[in-house]
Amino acid sequence: MNNISALNSQEATLAICLFAAFADGEKSDAEREEVRRLAEEIGSPNLAALSRQILMQKLSLEAVVAGLTNQQDRLLAYEMALGICEAGGSVSAEEKEFLTSLRAHLGLGVEESRVIENDVASVALVPLEQNPSPASPAGNDSMILKYAILNGALELLPESLATMAIVPLQMKMVFRIGKSHGVELGASNVKEFLATAGLGLGSQLVEGFARKLMRGVGKKLGGKLAGRAADQITGSAFSFASTYAIGHVAEKYYSGGGRLDSAGLKSLFTSLQGQAQDLHQKYLPEIQARAKTLDRGSILSMVGGSGPV
Repeated sequence: MNNISALNSQEATLAICLFAAFADGEKSDAEREEVRRLAEEIGSPNLAALSRQILMQKLSLEAVVAGLTNQQDRLLAYEMALGICEAGGSVSAEEKEFLTSLRAHLGLGVEESRVIENDVASVALVPLEQNPSPASPAGNDSMILKYAILNGALELLPESLATMAIVPLQMKMVFRIGKSHGVELGASNVKEFLATAGLGLGSQLVEGFARKLMRGVGKKLGGKLAGRAADQITGSAFSFASTYAIGHVAEKYYSGGGRLDSAGLKSLFTSLQGQAQDLHQKYLPEIQARAKTLDRGSILSMVGGSGPV
């Protein structure tokens, strides 16, 4: 690509996120298309072109990494790429190969890589079974709303750790809903359900990271930079709506004995997601108040299952 040298660190980091999202050879065409669509909508002409170049294998990782001019940018890019690859609680052979190559191109040492890997694993790789489950489905509607408010609040925070926590929390919510109806689910079952309904795990993270980067959030896990309020609210609305919708789809699916087909799941998820976008404004004061209560410790506690939602 002729204008690779013009990539700034923000665009280079987002391009690496795209590499990570496309790295899994088992990723569905629908998920890849969703990631590509997001790249088109993010607002960077360079990034939209980069997504096409990456998919056509006409762009090298080395060329993109050249746009990262300092160590903080390189560490942040690796952290985000790792979060995307570990979305859903596992890493494929193709993703492992990509991450090894990325570390080499970024010039990251064993120790600094391990610190990031431990941070990300503490969010992305926690087993579902560590999460407590309600004894009956009676409280599921309330639980779904709490998860939606929490995930909407996480998108108001600048840390990449907060965005990484959204997917495992959605998975834990579905796990708890299934268990309340007597259905024992593993991580692979939950991932399959989310994918069938149309909720992409990797694409959610790409969008969340993109919004943070585009509004100027460039700090690592402990960063305190504030983003533009409008962009923060947009990201919050997306996470609130997707969590609310997938929770109610899961409730209908598992309470009904799993009789909805894939088309029905997708249609219901899309409809509920649209309705939930409108609900976000109603619950925004609660979401903003919830964000003020969150820190690294509380997020890890909730993802790990030892803290209340």
